Amino acid sequence: MQWADIQIKIPQAFATTAEAIAVGISGSGVYIEDYADIEQQAPNIAHVDFIDEELLLKPKDTVIVHMYLPIDEDIPAILELLQSRLQKAEATFSLSVDNINQEDWENSWKQHYHAFTIGKRLFVRPAWENTEIPENRTVLTLDPGMAFGTGTHETTELCLIALDELVKPHYRVLDVGCGSGILGIAACLLGATDVSGTDIDPVAVKSAGENAVLNGVENTFKPVLGNLSQTANGKYNIVVANIVANAIIELAPSVPALLAPGGVFVSSGIIDSREEDVVTALQGQGFTITNIHRKNGWVCVWATV
Repeated sequence: MQWADIQIKIPQAFATTAEAIAVGISGSGVYIEDYADIEQQAPNIAHVDFIDEELLLKPKDTVIVHMYLPIDEDIPAILELLQSRLQKAEATFSLSVDNINQEDWENSWKQHYHAFTIGKRLFVRPAWENTEIPENRTVLTLDPGMAFGTGTHETTELCLIALDELVKPHYRVLDVGCGSGILGIAACLLGATDVSGTDIDPVAVKSAGENAVLNGVENTFKPVLGNLSQTANGKYNIVVANIVANAIIELAPSVPALLAPGGVFVSSGIIDSREEDVVTALQGQGFTITNIHRKNGWVCVWATV
């Protein structure tokens, strides 16, 4: 299905007015690009330590209100109505229209995601790609959907390499912030027999469950909606958290009680400028840092108690 993306570019002061007009006309399918306070809000909303330079350069004094309407609507008439109502609001604005194919925006990213080997044992393959399996590799089939974790980002890659090296048969593993489930599923395929995943995003938990079925480990890997205190129980040989520095620092006091003797806490999602903060926080909770792996500005820390 094709959609028209009607864009209203307008001064930030008129954002609420433009949104109300757009919703009044379309009834739904509206979102706003507003970068006025991205540096302050992004760490709280998206839990990120690094903001793409392209986003930082976005204009802070204007917003873009997007309206999505089926292409068979009377777009010229809608544009005329929009213009009339915005003029009555005495706003300075500009209008533009792009056509978008629904299948394109839902699936176009897939053309950039292909099978790859990682570590000594794993071969990660998208669910839609029928690629020949390299010899002596364990296949992890993945359809991440809208959840984080394809394995191609450095932080996930560093965690997969850690699991590839650390997981042994019958291990118990906890994945904090499981996203697509890639790490928990990898742990199962590498020999762990009791793996739990926790995430506060219901979309992620659903995706992780579906990927567990896709890999035949639904009886071994259990993704659960909730935070660590609500979901973790007992002792784990490995606790892995591919999140961000602030979240790892907040998590650190809770992890020692969850680790079995000789257990390892693998934390990633750490931008290099926060490495020292994370290491200091872990050491403050009695951890010994055993390994630090770095790639392209990202850091993965292994620690034991």
